[in-house]
Amino acid sequence: MKHSISLAAAALLATLALAACDRPATIVVPPAATVAVPGPAGPAGEAGAQGSAGSTGAQGSTGNTGATGKPGEGTTVILVPPAASAPTN
Repeated sequence: MKHSISLAAAALLATLALAACDRPATIVVPPAATVAVPGPAGPAGEAGAQGSAGSTGAQGSTGNTGATGKPGEGTTVILVPPAASAPTN
């Protein structure tokens, strides 16, 4: 019995001693993400076919007739500006 207790104590001590050892941490570096970069623009495509003409809209309604104006009470003078002369150098 004496030997079995000392053997169990030795096994426990060995387990604790091994567990206390400093193991280097494993560092996992993820691969760099691939980014798609667009290339230069390609040549222009052919022009599309001409579309058909649209339908004609409906005729609008006629507006109201305006009131008759009052007669003039004076003389109207129209001023005409003089003709522009050629610039001198």
